Amino acid sequence: PTLARSSFVVGSSPILRFADSSSQYRDRSSLTGTMATKESRSWQRISVLGQQLRPLNSKSSRNRPPGLYISSDVPQVAVNFASASSGGEMDVGKGSDLGLPALELARAFPQATPASTFPSCVSDYYQLDDLLTPEEKAIRIQVREVVEREIAPVMAKYWERAEFPFEVVPKLATLNLAGGTIKGYGCPGLSVVSSAIAMAEIARVDASCSTFMMVHTCLAMLTIGMCGSEEQKQKYLPSLARLDTVSCWALTEPDYGSDASSVSTTAMKVEGGWELNGQKRWIGNSTFADIAVIFARNTQTGQINGFIVKKGTPGYSATKIENKIGLRIVQNGDIVLQRVFVSDEDRLPEVNSFSDTSKVLAISRIVVAWQPIGISMGVYDMCHRYLQERKQFGVSLASYQISQEKLVRMLGNIQAMALMGWRLCKLYEADKMTPGHASLAKAWNTLRARETVALGRELLGGNGILSDFLIAKAFCDLEPIYSYEGTYEINSLVTGREITGFSSFKVPLRGTGPK
Repeated sequence: PTLARSSFVVGSSPILRFADSSSQYRDRSSLTGTMATKESRSWQRISVLGQQLRPLNSKSSRNRPPGLYISSDVPQVAVNFASASSGGEMDVGKGSDLGLPALELARAFPQATPASTFPSCVSDYYQLDDLLTPEEKAIRIQVREVVEREIAPVMAKYWERAEFPFEVVPKLATLNLAGGTIKGYGCPGLSVVSSAIAMAEIARVDASCSTFMMVHTCLAMLTIGMCGSEEQKQKYLPSLARLDTVSCWALTEPDYGSDASSVSTTAMKVEGGWELNGQKRWIGNSTFADIAVIFARNTQTGQINGFIVKKGTPGYSATKIENKIGLRIVQNGDIVLQRVFVSDEDRLPEVNSFSDTSKVLAISRIVVAWQPIGISMGVYDMCHRYLQERKQFGVSLASYQISQEKLVRMLGNIQAMALMGWRLCKLYEADKMTPGHASLAKAWNTLRARETVALGRELLGGNGILSDFLIAKAFCDLEPIYSYEGTYEINSLVTGREITGFSSFKVPLRGTGPK
């Protein structure tokens, strides 16, 4: 029989009827049928999942009609069947799986508090908050309070479903973070430190929400702010700043990831505008974004240009990439462009080569370098509380040497990562930051964060693989961050090029010197 997941509540000796309930189904783990209580006789399709089936031989069963029966006096809900055949089609109804539901986590594991009640922040061991201005401290406190209260309770649910939590967007909008460092047009005009810390605080609770905001603010909005015309800024930025509309940023293609400058999407000049053709992949927010910033190669000049494409434009489609194991809440998509017309007024005038795109990436990497800091802080905070609450062999896990050594290693990583992130922001504010500086911070911080979340996974044992306790989710979410905005290797080579004078992205010609 085919399996249909539907509803059942134990009680009233419900009768289950199947098209074939003969003994050949003994010990099968799943069967599909219809259910009716003696009182209601209201038929519903149900499924028998993972239960042990056995013949019903008791004398009391002789007068029962053919079918399957539930013994409601058995805690595990034993499933019995009579040897007969009822035949016929099965009616379809609604409900939940046959059998007991999962225990509430508080009952199943009362020794430790799940991440839905987020732990206090205890990772600032070197008191790095002292390096922040009063305004930057206030933003950190405000963001922390909102995401702990509004986002932490629902994130595991959406992560498991790989769905985007649209309900939290208004909560994020109240923080007035969208637009980051952009001044005017309804944007907050934050310091780069404030913008980076805000994204880290969101990532501390949920990396996916941080990535949603990073793509929207530090890639799409920043590109319009840096490379758009005055008319484009006035037209698009205010609603994006309020999060009334959402944006995405499309550079990566199926054939070109790290080799991003080789994009093959084309932009051909036509009367009144441009015709775009090509495909983009891994584009965050793309499935529901109102506008997309698209990069394409000008067929006349061979250079990279930028365009604003509105949702619903003929020839434009965005579909979700399924089966991700990290950043599951982020709706990454494939964008297909088939003869998409973009008017001249929606071409970004200051994107005339890949170097213009790189200017945006260099700034966004500051924020991306802070995401692993936030993730590591959340993991450490969760582990710190868990080890205090969880007891084995009669004592708290926090009292064991091996637990303390791992906690200290995690804590040391966070102090170093935060100092590097803070110094990177200060270099940018002093107009001294180079692409190599940003790439080193992104590469090194994600590497250290990988070690930190792996240690957290070890400390939580079996609970370290449950999204309810944050660590498993953070462990998976960090993997795409390790790779996006330049892999660890590519960012290392950007810095390597600066410090050696040699570009090693492509195999050099023999005898060539520094370039």
